Amino acid sequence: MRIHRLIVAILFLLTCRIAMAADPTPPNILFAIADDWGYGHASAYGCPWVKTPAFDRVAREGLLFQQAYTPNAKCAPSRACILTGRNSWQLKEAANHLCYFPTEFKTWGEALTEKGWHVGYTTKGWGPGEAKDETGKPRAMTGQPFNKQKLTPPAQGIGPNDYAANFGDFLASAPAGQPWCFWYGSIEPHRDYEFGSGIKKAGKKLSEIDHVPGYWPDNETVRTDLLDYAYEVEHFDQHLGRMLKALEEKGLLENTLVIVTSDHGMPFPRCKGGAYEASNHVPLAMMWPKGIRAPGRSIDDFVSFIDLAPTILDVAAIPWNETGMAPATGRSLRNIMESTQSGRVDAARDHVLIGMERHDIGRPLDVGYPIRGIITREGLYLHNFEPDRWPACNPETGYLNCDAGATKTYILNARRKAGTDPYWSLCFGKRPREEFYDLQRDRDCLQNLADDPTQTARMEALKSRLFAQLKEEQDPRMDGKGYLFDEYPHSNKIHRGFYERFIKGEKLNTGWVNPTDYEPAPLD
Repeated sequence: MRIHRLIVAILFLLTCRIAMAADPTPPNILFAIADDWGYGHASAYGCPWVKTPAFDRVAREGLLFQQAYTPNAKCAPSRACILTGRNSWQLKEAANHLCYFPTEFKTWGEALTEKGWHVGYTTKGWGPGEAKDETGKPRAMTGQPFNKQKLTPPAQGIGPNDYAANFGDFLASAPAGQPWCFWYGSIEPHRDYEFGSGIKKAGKKLSEIDHVPGYWPDNETVRTDLLDYAYEVEHFDQHLGRMLKALEEKGLLENTLVIVTSDHGMPFPRCKGGAYEASNHVPLAMMWPKGIRAPGRSIDDFVSFIDLAPTILDVAAIPWNETGMAPATGRSLRNIMESTQSGRVDAARDHVLIGMERHDIGRPLDVGYPIRGIITREGLYLHNFEPDRWPACNPETGYLNCDAGATKTYILNARRKAGTDPYWSLCFGKRPREEFYDLQRDRDCLQNLADDPTQTARMEALKSRLFAQLKEEQDPRMDGKGYLFDEYPHSNKIHRGFYERFIKGEKLNTGWVNPTDYEPAPLD
Protein backbone atom coordinates (compact mmCIF):
# COMPACT_ATOMS: atom_id res chain seq x y z
CA MET A 1 0.00 0.00 0.00
CA ARG A 2 2.82 2.41 0.87
CA ILE A 3 4.54 1.70 -2.47
CA HIS A 4 1.26 2.29 -4.30
CA ARG A 5 0.76 5.66 -2.58
CA LEU A 6 4.37 6.61 -3.34
CA ILE A 7 3.93 5.78 -7.03
CA VAL A 8 0.69 7.79 -7.17
CA ALA A 9 2.39 10.78 -5.52
CA ILE A 10 5.34 10.64 -7.95
CA LEU A 11 3.04 10.42 -10.96
CA PHE A 12 1.03 13.38 -9.65
CA LEU A 13 4.13 15.55 -9.27
CA LEU A 14 5.35 14.56 -12.73
CA THR A 15 1.95 15.47 -14.17
CA CYS A 16 2.17 18.86 -12.43
CA ARG A 17 5.65 19.51 -13.82
CA ILE A 18 4.60 18.52 -17.34
CA ALA A 19 1.48 20.71 -17.16
CA MET A 20 3.46 23.69 -15.94
CA ALA A 21 6.20 23.14 -18.50
CA ALA A 22 3.54 23.13 -21.22
CA ASP A 23 2.51 26.65 -20.20
CA PRO A 24 5.56 28.90 -20.63
CA THR A 25 3.78 31.98 -19.26
CA PRO A 26 5.37 32.95 -15.93
CA PRO A 27 3.10 34.34 -13.25
CA ASN A 28 2.91 37.97 -12.36
CA ILE A 29 4.14 38.61 -8.81
CA LEU A 30 2.60 40.73 -6.05
CA PHE A 31 4.93 40.89 -3.06
CA ALA A 32 3.26 42.51 -0.05
CA ILE A 33 5.40 43.28 2.99
CA ALA A 34 4.19 44.98 6.16
CA ASP A 35 6.58 46.97 8.34
CA ASP A 36 6.95 45.40 11.84
CA TRP A 37 4.12 42.82 11.85
CA GLY A 38 4.75 39.85 14.13
CA TYR A 39 3.90 36.19 13.63
CA GLY A 40 0.50 34.98 14.76
CA HIS A 41 -1.21 38.36 14.58
CA ALA A 42 -3.72 37.47 11.88
CA SER A 43 -7.09 35.81 12.09
CA ALA A 44 -5.74 33.03 9.83
CA TYR A 45 -3.45 32.11 12.73
CA GLY A 46 -6.36 32.12 15.18
CA CYS A 47 -5.69 35.57 16.64
CA PRO A 48 -8.99 36.99 18.00
CA TRP A 49 -7.91 40.65 18.20
CA VAL A 50 -6.44 41.24 14.71
CA LYS A 51 -8.83 40.89 11.77
CA THR A 52 -7.10 40.21 8.45
CA PRO A 53 -9.61 38.98 5.84
CA ALA A 54 -7.28 39.62 2.88
CA PHE A 55 -4.35 37.75 4.41
CA ASP A 56 -6.78 35.01 5.43
CA ARG A 57 -7.94 34.70 1.83
CA VAL A 58 -4.38 34.31 0.58
CA ALA A 59 -3.83 31.58 3.16
CA ARG A 60 -7.15 29.88 2.45
CA GLU A 61 -6.63 29.84 -1.30
CA GLY A 62 -2.93 29.07 -1.08
CA LEU A 63 -0.44 28.22 1.67
CA LEU A 64 -0.12 29.37 5.27
CA PHE A 65 3.39 29.05 6.68
CA GLN A 66 3.72 28.38 10.40
CA GLN A 67 7.52 28.54 10.69
CA ALA A 68 8.75 31.46 8.56
CA TYR A 69 11.64 33.57 9.83
CA THR A 70 13.78 36.52 8.87
CA PRO A 71 17.52 36.02 9.45
CA ASN A 72 17.84 39.53 10.90
CA ALA A 73 15.05 41.38 12.73
CA LYS A 74 15.57 44.93 11.47
CA CYS A 75 14.19 46.63 8.35
CA ALA A 76 17.19 47.07 6.05
CA PRO A 77 19.10 43.83 6.74
CA SER A 78 15.91 41.77 6.66
CA ARG A 79 14.92 43.19 3.28
CA ALA A 80 18.46 42.65 2.01
CA CYS A 81 18.07 38.93 2.77
CA ILE A 82 14.73 38.85 0.93
CA LEU A 83 16.17 40.53 -2.15
CA THR A 84 19.42 38.57 -2.43
CA GLY A 85 18.72 35.07 -1.10
CA ARG A 86 21.70 35.35 1.27
CA ASN A 87 21.98 35.56 5.05
CA SER A 88 22.90 38.97 6.39
CA TRP A 89 26.37 37.88 7.55
CA GLN A 90 27.04 37.05 3.88
CA LEU A 91 26.20 40.58 2.72
CA LYS A 92 29.08 42.65 4.15
CA GLU A 93 27.76 46.17 4.92
CA ALA A 94 24.18 45.08 4.24
CA ALA A 95 24.20 43.12 7.49
CA ASN A 96 23.82 46.49 9.18
CA HIS A 97 20.86 48.84 9.40
CA LEU A 98 21.39 52.19 7.64
CA CYS A 99 24.29 51.00 5.50
CA TYR A 100 25.79 51.60 2.08
CA PHE A 101 24.45 48.64 0.14
CA PRO A 102 27.35 46.82 -1.58
CA THR A 103 27.30 47.08 -5.37
CA GLU A 104 28.31 43.42 -5.74
CA PHE A 105 24.94 42.16 -4.50
CA LYS A 106 22.24 42.43 -7.13
CA THR A 107 18.57 42.05 -6.14
CA TRP A 108 15.82 40.06 -7.82
CA GLY A 109 14.03 43.34 -8.52
CA GLU A 110 16.98 44.44 -10.64
CA ALA A 111 17.36 41.01 -12.24
CA LEU A 112 13.70 40.88 -13.28
CA THR A 113 13.96 44.35 -14.78
CA GLU A 114 16.99 43.30 -16.83
CA LYS A 115 15.04 40.29 -18.09
CA GLY A 116 12.25 42.49 -19.46
CA TRP A 117 9.81 42.47 -16.54
CA HIS A 118 7.78 45.51 -15.55
CA VAL A 119 8.89 46.08 -11.93
CA GLY A 120 7.63 48.67 -9.46
CA TYR A 121 6.94 49.38 -5.82
CA THR A 122 5.08 51.70 -3.52
CA THR A 123 6.38 53.48 -0.43
CA LYS A 124 9.00 51.29 1.26
CA GLY A 125 11.29 49.00 -0.69
CA TRP A 126 14.76 48.23 0.62
CA GLY A 127 15.94 50.59 3.34
CA PRO A 128 16.69 52.65 5.22
CA GLY A 129 20.16 53.16 3.80
CA GLU A 130 21.88 54.15 0.59
CA ALA A 131 22.06 51.97 -2.52
CA LYS A 132 23.98 53.31 -5.53
CA ASP A 133 25.72 51.67 -8.47
CA GLU A 134 29.40 52.03 -9.41
CA THR A 135 28.68 55.37 -11.10
CA GLY A 136 26.93 56.82 -8.07
CA LYS A 137 23.44 56.50 -9.56
CA PRO A 138 20.64 55.34 -7.22
CA ARG A 139 19.73 51.69 -7.77
CA ALA A 140 16.16 50.56 -8.45
CA MET A 141 16.36 47.76 -5.88
CA THR A 142 12.63 47.03 -6.09
CA GLY A 143 11.81 48.71 -9.38
CA GLN A 144 10.33 52.12 -10.13
CA PRO A 145 8.28 54.04 -7.52
CA PHE A 146 4.51 54.53 -7.71
CA ASN A 147 3.58 56.97 -4.96
CA LYS A 148 1.38 59.69 -6.47
CA GLN A 149 -1.95 58.58 -5.00
CA LYS A 150 -2.65 59.87 -1.49
CA LEU A 151 -5.30 59.46 1.20
CA THR A 152 -6.27 61.02 4.51
CA PRO A 153 -4.72 58.80 7.20
CA PRO A 154 -7.37 57.34 9.51
CA ALA A 155 -5.09 57.78 12.54
CA GLN A 156 -1.88 59.50 13.58
CA GLY A 157 1.15 57.49 12.51
CA ILE A 158 -0.52 55.88 9.51
CA GLY A 159 1.06 56.93 6.23
CA PRO A 160 -0.66 59.12 3.59
CA ASN A 161 0.03 56.87 0.60
CA ASP A 162 -2.92 55.13 -0.99
CA TYR A 163 -1.12 51.85 -1.58
CA ALA A 164 -3.92 50.15 -3.50
CA ALA A 165 -4.47 53.16 -5.78
CA ASN A 166 -0.75 53.27 -6.50
CA PHE A 167 -0.91 49.59 -7.40
CA GLY A 168 -3.69 50.53 -9.79
CA ASP A 169 -1.40 53.09 -11.44
CA PHE A 170 1.27 50.41 -11.75
CA LEU A 171 -1.14 47.97 -13.42
CA ALA A 172 -2.28 50.69 -15.83
CA SER A 173 1.33 51.31 -16.84
CA ALA A 174 2.17 47.62 -17.42
CA PRO A 175 2.80 46.86 -21.11
CA ALA A 176 0.44 44.28 -22.56
CA GLY A 177 1.88 40.78 -22.61
CA GLN A 178 4.81 41.71 -20.36
CA PRO A 179 5.11 39.96 -16.96
CA TRP A 180 5.18 42.27 -13.97
CA CYS A 181 6.31 42.29 -10.34
CA PHE A 182 5.04 44.76 -7.77
CA TRP A 183 6.42 45.33 -4.26
CA TYR A 184 3.73 46.62 -1.90
CA GLY A 185 5.76 48.05 0.97
CA SER A 186 3.57 49.61 3.62
CA ILE A 187 4.90 51.54 6.60
CA GLU A 188 2.31 50.00 8.92
CA PRO A 189 2.34 48.81 11.66
CA HIS A 190 5.61 50.70 12.21
CA ARG A 191 5.41 53.18 15.07
CA ASP A 192 4.31 55.72 16.09
CA TYR A 193 0.69 54.97 17.07
CA GLU A 194 -2.23 57.16 18.05
CA PHE A 195 -2.77 55.94 21.60
CA GLY A 196 -6.23 54.46 22.01
CA SER A 197 -6.98 54.35 18.27
CA GLY A 198 -7.62 50.61 18.30
CA ILE A 199 -10.39 51.10 20.84
CA LYS A 200 -11.81 54.42 19.65
CA LYS A 201 -11.63 53.89 15.89
CA ALA A 202 -11.83 50.12 15.46
CA GLY A 203 -14.10 49.25 18.39
CA LYS A 204 -11.60 46.81 19.86
CA LYS A 205 -11.73 45.67 23.47
CA LEU A 206 -8.90 45.00 25.90
CA SER A 207 -10.51 41.68 26.81
CA GLU A 208 -10.11 40.39 23.22
CA ILE A 209 -6.37 39.95 23.68
CA ASP A 210 -5.81 36.29 24.51
CA HIS A 211 -2.11 36.46 25.39
CA VAL A 212 0.24 39.18 26.63
CA PRO A 213 3.84 37.93 26.39
CA GLY A 214 5.46 37.27 29.73
CA TYR A 215 8.22 39.80 29.15
CA TRP A 216 5.71 42.68 29.47
CA PRO A 217 3.34 43.54 32.28
CA ASP A 218 -0.26 42.62 31.53
CA ASN A 219 -2.07 45.91 32.13
CA GLU A 220 -4.32 48.42 30.41
CA THR A 221 -1.44 50.44 28.94
CA VAL A 222 0.19 47.46 27.26
CA ARG A 223 -3.10 46.03 26.01
CA THR A 224 -4.11 49.42 24.56
CA ASP A 225 -0.73 49.62 22.82
CA LEU A 226 -1.32 46.16 21.33
CA LEU A 227 -4.75 47.14 20.01
CA ASP A 228 -3.29 50.27 18.39
CA TYR A 229 -0.75 48.00 16.68
CA ALA A 230 -3.59 45.72 15.54
CA TYR A 231 -5.42 48.69 14.01
CA GLU A 232 -2.40 49.43 11.83
CA VAL A 233 -1.99 45.78 10.80
CA GLU A 234 -5.60 45.92 9.61
CA HIS A 235 -4.84 49.05 7.57
CA PHE A 236 -2.16 47.10 5.70
CA ASP A 237 -4.60 44.23 5.17
CA GLN A 238 -7.36 46.48 3.83
CA HIS A 239 -5.10 47.71 1.03
CA LEU A 240 -4.07 44.14 0.28
CA GLY A 241 -7.74 43.29 -0.08
CA ARG A 242 -8.25 46.12 -2.58
CA MET A 243 -5.27 44.86 -4.59
CA LEU A 244 -6.64 41.33 -4.73
CA LYS A 245 -9.98 42.71 -5.88
CA ALA A 246 -8.30 44.73 -8.63
CA LEU A 247 -6.47 41.65 -9.87
CA GLU A 248 -9.69 39.67 -9.85
CA GLU A 249 -11.58 42.33 -11.80
CA LYS A 250 -8.86 42.43 -14.44
CA GLY A 251 -8.72 38.64 -14.74
CA LEU A 252 -5.13 38.58 -13.49
CA LEU A 253 -5.46 36.78 -10.18
CA GLU A 254 -5.38 33.25 -11.65
CA ASN A 255 -1.78 33.62 -12.77
CA THR A 256 -0.39 35.94 -10.11
CA LEU A 257 1.84 34.69 -7.31
CA VAL A 258 0.85 36.66 -4.21
CA ILE A 259 3.32 36.61 -1.31
CA VAL A 260 2.34 38.34 1.96
CA THR A 261 4.70 38.76 4.88
CA SER A 262 6.43 41.25 7.21
CA ASP A 263 10.07 42.22 7.57
CA HIS A 264 10.29 41.14 11.25
CA GLY A 265 8.48 41.16 14.58
CA MET A 266 6.38 43.88 16.14
CA PRO A 267 7.93 47.23 17.27
CA PHE A 268 7.81 46.45 20.96
CA PRO A 269 10.56 45.76 23.53
CA ARG A 270 12.32 42.39 23.09
CA CYS A 271 10.78 41.92 19.62
CA LYS A 272 11.97 44.08 16.70
CA GLY A 273 15.71 44.62 16.93
CA GLY A 274 16.36 41.43 18.89
CA ALA A 275 16.90 37.77 18.11
CA TYR A 276 14.21 35.98 20.06
CA GLU A 277 11.29 33.94 18.78
CA ALA A 278 9.07 37.01 18.58
CA SER A 279 11.82 39.04 16.90
CA ASN A 280 12.40 36.88 13.84
CA HIS A 281 9.21 34.83 13.48
CA VAL A 282 7.02 36.38 10.76
CA PRO A 283 3.63 35.77 9.12
CA LEU A 284 3.81 34.32 5.62
CA ALA A 285 1.12 33.24 3.16
CA MET A 286 1.21 32.62 -0.58
CA MET A 287 -1.42 32.07 -3.22
CA TRP A 288 -1.12 31.29 -6.93
CA PRO A 289 -4.28 29.64 -8.28
CA LYS A 290 -2.52 28.40 -11.38
CA GLY A 291 0.60 27.13 -9.66
CA ILE A 292 -0.10 26.01 -6.07
CA ARG A 293 -1.54 22.52 -5.73
CA ALA A 294 -4.03 21.56 -3.03
CA PRO A 295 -4.66 25.10 -1.73
CA GLY A 296 -5.62 25.66 1.87
CA ARG A 297 -2.65 23.80 3.29
CA SER A 298 -0.83 24.77 6.49
CA ILE A 299 2.94 24.26 6.20
CA ASP A 300 5.18 23.43 9.17
CA ASP A 301 8.52 23.43 7.32
CA PHE A 302 11.06 25.95 8.57
CA VAL A 303 11.53 28.55 5.85
CA SER A 304 13.72 31.62 5.79
CA PHE A 305 13.57 34.90 3.91
CA ILE A 306 16.63 33.71 1.99
CA ASP A 307 14.28 31.20 0.30
CA LEU A 308 12.16 33.93 -1.32
CA ALA A 309 14.63 35.12 -3.97
CA PRO A 310 15.22 31.58 -5.32
CA THR A 311 11.44 31.00 -5.27
CA ILE A 312 10.64 34.17 -7.21
CA LEU A 313 13.27 33.53 -9.88
CA ASP A 314 12.23 29.88 -10.09
CA VAL A 315 8.59 30.71 -10.87
CA ALA A 316 9.79 33.46 -13.21
CA ALA A 317 11.69 30.75 -15.13
CA ILE A 318 14.95 32.69 -14.87
CA PRO A 319 18.00 30.51 -14.09
CA TRP A 320 19.99 31.94 -11.19
CA ASN A 321 23.23 31.80 -13.16
CA GLU A 322 21.73 34.14 -15.74
CA THR A 323 20.88 36.90 -13.24
CA GLY A 324 24.31 38.16 -12.24
CA MET A 325 23.30 37.73 -8.61
CA ALA A 326 25.70 36.36 -6.00
CA PRO A 327 25.12 32.66 -5.22
CA ALA A 328 22.05 32.07 -3.09
CA THR A 329 22.09 30.32 0.26
CA GLY A 330 18.32 29.84 0.27
CA ARG A 331 16.32 27.25 -1.66
CA SER A 332 13.20 27.61 -3.77
CA LEU A 333 9.88 26.77 -2.16
CA ARG A 334 8.54 25.44 -5.47
CA ASN A 335 8.51 21.84 -4.20
CA ILE A 336 6.16 22.88 -1.38
CA MET A 337 3.89 24.68 -3.86
CA GLU A 338 3.68 21.58 -6.04
CA SER A 339 3.16 19.15 -3.18
CA THR A 340 -0.24 18.14 -1.85
CA GLN A 341 0.99 17.62 1.70
CA SER A 342 0.22 19.71 4.74
CA GLY A 343 2.43 19.92 7.81
CA ARG A 344 6.02 18.83 7.13
CA VAL A 345 6.71 18.63 3.41
CA ASP A 346 10.50 18.80 3.09
CA ALA A 347 12.34 16.96 5.89
CA ALA A 348 15.50 18.98 5.24
CA ARG A 349 13.73 22.17 6.31
CA ASP A 350 14.11 21.54 10.03
CA HIS A 351 15.83 24.74 11.18
CA VAL A 352 16.69 28.36 10.36
CA LEU A 353 19.63 30.56 11.29
CA ILE A 354 19.22 34.07 12.68
CA GLY A 355 21.47 36.85 13.90
CA MET A 356 22.22 40.54 13.98
CA GLU A 357 25.02 43.07 13.85
CA ARG A 358 24.63 46.86 14.13
CA HIS A 359 21.06 48.08 14.04
CA ASP A 360 20.59 51.56 15.47
CA ILE A 361 23.45 53.64 16.85
CA GLY A 362 23.73 54.50 20.55
CA ARG A 363 26.77 52.58 21.83
CA PRO A 364 30.35 53.83 22.13
CA LEU A 365 32.18 53.89 18.78
CA ASP A 366 28.93 53.06 16.92
CA VAL A 367 29.37 49.34 17.53
CA GLY A 368 26.57 46.80 17.17
CA TYR A 369 25.32 43.90 19.24
CA PRO A 370 26.46 40.75 17.41
CA ILE A 371 24.33 37.63 17.79
CA ARG A 372 24.07 34.34 15.91
CA GLY A 373 21.36 31.79 16.60
CA ILE A 374 19.60 28.68 15.42
CA ILE A 375 15.92 27.81 15.76
CA THR A 376 14.45 24.33 15.52
CA ARG A 377 11.08 22.96 16.54
CA GLU A 378 12.41 22.17 20.00
CA GLY A 379 14.75 24.98 20.85
CA LEU A 380 16.41 28.33 20.28
CA TYR A 381 20.13 28.74 20.86
CA LEU A 382 21.67 32.24 20.84
CA HIS A 383 25.33 33.18 21.02
CA ASN A 384 25.92 36.78 22.15
CA PHE A 385 29.46 37.65 21.05
CA GLU A 386 29.73 40.86 23.11
CA PRO A 387 27.70 40.34 26.31
CA ASP A 388 29.24 43.40 27.97
CA ARG A 389 27.37 45.66 25.54
CA TRP A 390 23.77 46.80 25.98
CA PRO A 391 21.47 44.83 23.65
CA ALA A 392 19.05 47.67 22.90
CA CYS A 393 21.85 50.31 22.91
CA ASN A 394 23.03 52.24 25.94
CA PRO A 395 20.46 53.44 28.50
CA GLU A 396 21.92 56.96 28.66
CA THR A 397 21.30 57.36 24.92
CA GLY A 398 17.69 56.22 25.10
CA TYR A 399 17.84 52.51 24.21
CA LEU A 400 17.83 53.59 20.56
CA ASN A 401 17.36 50.09 19.16
CA CYS A 402 13.84 50.00 20.59
CA ASP A 403 11.24 52.36 19.11
CA ALA A 404 9.31 54.71 21.36
CA GLY A 405 5.91 53.56 22.51
CA ALA A 406 3.57 53.20 25.44
CA THR A 407 4.89 49.76 26.43
CA LYS A 408 8.52 50.88 26.37
CA THR A 409 7.72 53.99 28.42
CA TYR A 410 5.79 52.00 31.02
CA ILE A 411 8.61 49.51 31.53
CA LEU A 412 11.31 52.19 31.77
CA ASN A 413 9.30 54.19 34.30
CA ALA A 414 8.60 51.09 36.39
CA ARG A 415 12.33 50.42 36.77
CA ARG A 416 13.06 54.03 37.66
CA LYS A 417 10.36 54.01 40.31
CA ALA A 418 11.32 50.71 41.96
CA GLY A 419 15.05 50.69 41.22
CA THR A 420 14.70 47.31 39.55
CA ASP A 421 12.10 45.62 37.39
CA PRO A 422 11.87 42.08 35.93
CA TYR A 423 10.36 43.31 32.67
CA TRP A 424 13.13 45.87 32.23
CA SER A 425 15.71 43.12 32.79
CA LEU A 426 14.11 40.93 30.14
CA CYS A 427 13.69 43.73 27.60
CA PHE A 428 16.69 45.99 28.14
CA GLY A 429 19.16 44.36 30.54
CA LYS A 430 22.50 42.84 29.62
CA ARG A 431 22.54 39.19 28.62
CA PRO A 432 24.86 36.23 29.13
CA ARG A 433 27.05 34.94 26.35
CA GLU A 434 24.78 31.95 25.71
CA GLU A 435 21.02 31.55 25.81
CA PHE A 436 19.00 28.40 25.25
CA TYR A 437 15.21 28.16 25.34
CA ASP A 438 12.85 25.20 25.09
CA LEU A 439 10.30 26.45 22.57
CA GLN A 440 7.85 23.64 23.28
CA ARG A 441 7.44 24.76 26.89
CA ASP A 442 8.58 28.37 26.81
CA ARG A 443 7.48 30.14 23.62
CA ASP A 444 8.09 33.56 25.18
CA CYS A 445 11.74 32.64 25.86
CA LEU A 446 11.64 33.57 29.54
CA GLN A 447 13.70 30.78 31.11
CA ASN A 448 17.30 30.60 29.93
CA LEU A 449 18.43 26.96 30.22
CA ALA A 450 22.05 27.56 29.20
CA ASP A 451 23.34 26.79 32.69
CA ASP A 452 21.04 23.82 33.28
CA PRO A 453 23.26 20.69 33.25
CA THR A 454 20.32 18.57 32.08
CA GLN A 455 20.14 20.69 28.91
CA THR A 456 23.85 20.87 28.08
CA ALA A 457 23.81 18.12 25.46
CA ARG A 458 20.85 19.64 23.62
CA MET A 459 22.37 23.10 23.67
CA GLU A 460 25.81 21.97 22.55
CA ALA A 461 24.32 20.02 19.65
CA LEU A 462 22.55 23.15 18.39
CA LYS A 463 25.65 25.29 18.94
CA SER A 464 27.81 22.86 16.94
CA ARG A 465 25.30 22.79 14.11
CA LEU A 466 25.06 26.60 14.09
CA PHE A 467 28.79 27.23 14.02
CA ALA A 468 29.42 24.57 11.38
CA GLN A 469 26.89 26.16 9.05
CA LEU A 470 28.22 29.67 9.71
CA LYS A 471 31.72 28.48 8.77
CA GLU A 472 30.34 27.03 5.52
CA GLU A 473 28.71 30.38 4.80
CA GLN A 474 32.00 32.19 5.50
CA ASP A 475 30.65 34.34 8.28
CA PRO A 476 33.44 36.76 9.30
CA ARG A 477 32.53 36.13 12.94
CA MET A 478 33.84 32.58 12.54
CA ASP A 479 37.27 33.81 11.41
CA GLY A 480 37.80 36.43 14.09
CA LYS A 481 36.87 39.25 11.70
CA GLY A 482 33.59 40.31 13.24
CA TYR A 483 35.05 43.75 13.85
CA LEU A 484 34.43 44.46 10.15
CA PHE A 485 30.71 44.86 10.80
CA ASP A 486 31.42 47.54 13.43
CA GLU A 487 33.80 49.38 11.09
CA TYR A 488 31.37 49.76 8.20
CA PRO A 489 30.27 53.42 8.25
CA HIS A 490 26.76 54.40 9.23
CA SER A 491 25.05 55.81 6.11
CA ASN A 492 23.35 58.62 8.05
CA LYS A 493 26.36 60.91 8.37
CA ILE A 494 24.70 63.22 10.87
CA HIS A 495 24.54 60.35 13.39
CA ARG A 496 28.07 59.01 13.07
CA GLY A 497 29.90 59.07 16.40
CA PHE A 498 26.52 59.54 18.06
CA TYR A 499 27.42 58.30 21.54
CA GLU A 500 30.57 60.37 21.97
CA ARG A 501 28.92 63.51 20.59
CA PHE A 502 25.87 63.05 22.81
CA ILE A 503 27.99 62.58 25.93
CA LYS A 504 29.79 65.84 25.09
CA GLY A 505 26.43 67.62 25.13
CA GLU A 506 25.60 67.88 21.42
CA LYS A 507 21.88 67.95 20.69
CA LEU A 508 21.05 65.19 18.21
CA ASN A 509 17.70 64.35 16.65
CA THR A 510 16.43 60.87 17.52
CA GLY A 511 12.78 61.15 16.60
CA TRP A 512 12.15 57.41 16.77
CA VAL A 513 12.45 57.48 20.58
CA ASN A 514 10.94 59.77 23.21
CA PRO A 515 13.03 62.31 25.13
CA THR A 516 11.99 60.47 28.32
CA ASP A 517 13.59 57.25 27.04
CA TYR A 518 17.03 58.64 27.91
CA GLU A 519 18.32 57.65 31.32
CA PRO A 520 19.75 60.61 33.27
CA ALA A 521 23.00 58.72 33.90
CA PRO A 522 24.70 55.51 32.72
CA LEU A 523 23.54 52.28 34.36
CA ASP A 524 25.76 49.46 35.59
